[in-house]
Amino acid sequence: MIEPTKDSGIAWIGRLPESWDVATLKRTTYLKGRIGWQGLTTDEYLSDGDYLLVTGTDFEGGRIQWSRCAHVDKERYAEDPYIQLRENDLLITKDGTIGKVSIVRDLPKPATLNSGVFVTRPLRKRYQQDFLYWVLVSEVFPEFIKFSMVGTTINHLYQKTFERFAYPLPSLPEQQRIAAYLDASCAAIDTAVAAKRRQLETLDALAATIIHQAVTQGLNHDAPMKKSGLDWVSEVPAHWKVQQIKRVCSLVRGQFTHRPRNDPAFYDGEYPFIQTGDITAAKKYIRTYSQTLNELGLSVSKRFPRGTLVMSIAANIGDVAILDFEACFPDSMIGMIPGHQAHLDFLFYLMRTMKGIMLRSAVLSTQLNLNYVRIGTNFAAFPPKKEQAAIAEFLDAKEEELISTKAVLNQQITTLTAYRKSLIHECVTGQRRVTEEDVQRATRVDSIRTGEHQL
Repeated sequence: MIEPTKDSGIAWIGRLPESWDVATLKRTTYLKGRIGWQGLTTDEYLSDGDYLLVTGTDFEGGRIQWSRCAHVDKERYAEDPYIQLRENDLLITKDGTIGKVSIVRDLPKPATLNSGVFVTRPLRKRYQQDFLYWVLVSEVFPEFIKFSMVGTTINHLYQKTFERFAYPLPSLPEQQRIAAYLDASCAAIDTAVAAKRRQLETLDALAATIIHQAVTQGLNHDAPMKKSGLDWVSEVPAHWKVQQIKRVCSLVRGQFTHRPRNDPAFYDGEYPFIQTGDITAAKKYIRTYSQTLNELGLSVSKRFPRGTLVMSIAANIGDVAILDFEACFPDSMIGMIPGHQAHLDFLFYLMRTMKGIMLRSAVLSTQLNLNYVRIGTNFAAFPPKKEQAAIAEFLDAKEEELISTKAVLNQQITTLTAYRKSLIHECVTGQRRVTEEDVQRATRVDSIRTGEHQL
């Protein structure tokens, strides 16, 4: 029999099962946050003492990463006995990224909090800490924050605001079932997501291997080989020509001579102006742009033709993409225009493989930079142009296969992540009722997945 529901009377909760209550943090929890150590500098309280200092940056995946925590001395630790941490304390950030949640497990030594974190503990045995944890990581708490932000911007969660947080409260046995079910179910989902992310990393490594092998060994595995004379690949096909990159393409640095660079008088015209981020965002071809130059801007810049291979030599150095339209770009990028010996697409894949080689010659000033003259002096092995085209066609096909496979994996990750979010919300609001059989089934599934992961 399905239990009737009722209006909770709380905007960020909605309807609840008839038997459930609504509680507020002020009525049910001990809530405390350090106001701050007045007059102390960071260097003074982040000492090498024996007591841990927990901050919101130490939270990850709902747990405190104890190895990241700074330390305080005994005197500072003892200043506020009310926020010396205990096992199972629930912590919530009140500054920076508001609402990051962690639960204290396996406390390795005495610890306290900095001023950016609240600690909550039960005032009475009406709720279980693990259940409140899942409420706080559900959509209920962010909706409360949104509701509290009406007409203002919150960059700090005040205690009086947090105390007003109302949350669903089923019976204690049901809270325990929900917490156990979500612990097991979400662990299983997280394991599945992590496995798919590892698959994505494996595909990226496979793509790099395939490209490297094709642009240095070719497609004919029976071809006679010779010593390359290069320090980054030992042998190349005997009929390939080892030569400097500048012998097969022109290298031209981008240009924008006016300072300051952001002078609005030079922008918002008809001429596309590419930035280093456009290279990184492109899979192979740069087909979109977000900034343009006007006639004045064009007069201090330089146009490059469609089919220019563009490389970033600052910021995300070594990234490459091909211009699919005529465009300008600044001196943080270079254009590589193939000559009669080089095939554009082969050059694209070769430069991807040689990114690590380029990084060796990067110069560190305020940030890493590549000297574009040195890029051209690097040596590589070039097959005949017809063979270059065949290699590029082969790699295009492989890239499409990998992109398709990665798209499926990313969609699966998106689906699992959305399901996890929905599952938490449904359970903590009673839209999905959790039985003991559900808990046992979820626990079995998690145990199987954990065992497979360990194997």
